[in-house]
Amino acid sequence: MTTGKLPPLEFELPLANLNTQIEALERQLPSNPALEQEILELHKQYDNLKRSIYGNLRAIDRLAIARHPQRPYTRDYLDRFDPNWIELHGDRHGVDDPAMVCGLLKLGNYRVLIVGTQKGRNIREKQLCNFGMPQPEGYRKALRCFKHAEKFNLPIITLIDTPGAYPGMAAEEHNQAQAIAYNLFELANLKVPIISVILGEGGSGGALAIGLTNTILMLENSVYSVISPEGCASILWRSPTKVQEACESMKITAQENKDLGIIDDIIEEPLGGAHHNWNLIAKTTQNYIIKYLDKLNIENDIVEHRTRKFRKIGCFKD
Repeated sequence: MTTGKLPPLEFELPLANLNTQIEALERQLPSNPALEQEILELHKQYDNLKRSIYGNLRAIDRLAIARHPQRPYTRDYLDRFDPNWIELHGDRHGVDDPAMVCGLLKLGNYRVLIVGTQKGRNIREKQLCNFGMPQPEGYRKALRCFKHAEKFNLPIITLIDTPGAYPGMAAEEHNQAQAIAYNLFELANLKVPIISVILGEGGSGGALAIGLTNTILMLENSVYSVISPEGCASILWRSPTKVQEACESMKITAQENKDLGIIDDIIEEPLGGAHHNWNLIAKTTQNYIIKYLDKLNIENDIVEHRTRKFRKIGCFKD
C-alpha cells in the first residue's frame, strides 16, 4: 500500500514547490504539446533534488519523518506480516491497554509472539492509545505475553514506536517505574530469542521496557534516545528553540546508534520514508527479522548472548 497525498515536511518544501510546477505544466500539456520536453527536464530535476535532500538529512529531519502521521504503526506491520494474526488482550489484573499490542503470528517459518506500541491513526484512536504512551498496565500486559512466549518456546519480536511511557499522575500511582523495571529484569533472563525493531520513535524507558533484547534493529529514519529532543532542550538549554541542537547532541539517528554499538543493524526505508510504501517496508522488515532469528537460533546460550550485548555497550576505564 502506498499512502495518498502527503503533506510536505519543512525540508521537503523545495520538492513540493517543484512538484506544483510540474503539475501545472502537465495540466497545460493537452493544449500545448511543446511543453513535454520541459516537463521531462523538470522530472529529472525533481528526482535529482529528491535524492540530494534525502541523502543529506539532518537529525531533526529524521525525527520529523519518524513522527510522520502516515507512518505505519505496529498493527499495520502485523496485518502485513500475517493477516491471520491472533491478538492477546489484558494484563490479568483487569486492564487491557490499547497502547500495547500483543499478538501470535507466523513469520516465514517461525511462529512468534510480537509485542509493540501503538500510537493510533485518528483522534479517537490516539486518545484510546494515549498517543503511543503505555500505562503500567500495558507493560504488565507485555510481560504476561513474554512469559507466555517463553513457556511455549516462541521467539519474541518487539516493535517500538513511542515517545516514552506515560508520565501522568495515574501512571505514577499505579507504579510506572516498577512496571518498567520489572520488565527489564524479566527480559534479561528470558530463555527465548528476542529481537526489537525501532519503527519510529524509541523514547526513554518507555522504549527500553520492551527493548532489552538480543538484537536491536532500527528503521533508517527512526530515532532512539534517552529523552525526547524537546525534553532535552528544556532541561539543558531551558529553551524550546534548541531542539535541533538537542537532536545533534544526543546522537538519536539510526546510523549514530549503530556507530555507538547500541543497535545491530539498520533497515533501509523507501526513498522519502516508510510512509511512502507500507507493503515494501513491512516486507523488508520481515526479511531482516527472519535473518536475525536464523542467527540467534545457532546461539548455545541465548541469555548469555543478551548479557554480552549490553555489557559491551559504552566505554569503560579501569
